[in-house]
Amino acid sequence: MAKLDEIDMKILSALYSDASVSVPDLSRRLNVNLSVAYSRIKRLQKRGVIERFTILVNEENLGMRAGALAGLNIDPKQRESVLDEVVKVDGVRLIREVTGRFDVLVNLKGQSLDELHRAVYDVIGKIPGVIHSEIFMEVSRRYPPVQFRLVD
Repeated sequence: MAKLDEIDMKILSALYSDASVSVPDLSRRLNVNLSVAYSRIKRLQKRGVIERFTILVNEENLGMRAGALAGLNIDPKQRESVLDEVVKVDGVRLIREVTGRFDVLVNLKGQSLDELHRAVYDVIGKIPGVIHSEIFMEVSRRYPPVQFRLVD
C-alpha cells in the first residue's frame, strides 16, 4: 500500500469529526481542489482505510441516559459461547477482549443505572462460563478531537 500523506490525514480527521460534510465543503476547508478531495476519499475507501461512513446517535436523547463498563472473567473453554450470549444482551454496545485483570470489557447503555446493574449481574453474570463480573458506572463522558498524523 502506498503511503498516506498530510492531505489524507487531514481528510480523515475532518471526516472522523463529521462524516456528513460535503466534498465541496471539505475541499474548501482543506484548501484542495474538489477533484483531489473526491479522489482521495475514494482511494482511502478502496484501500480499506475508510471502512464505512456512519452516525453517532445521541442515546441520551432517546432516553438511554445511563452508561456502564463491565469487566468479565470467563472460562477460556467457553469463550465463544460466552461472547455469543453477551452480544445478545439488551444494552450491549461494544465487546472487547483484553489483557489484564479482565478477559472481556463490555460497554453498555440503558435507561437507568438499575437497568444496567441488572443486565450485568442478573443476565451477563449468569451466562455459563462467566466466572466473575464487575460493573463500572459512567459518571461523565468526553470526546476529544481526533487528529490523524502520519506514522513513520
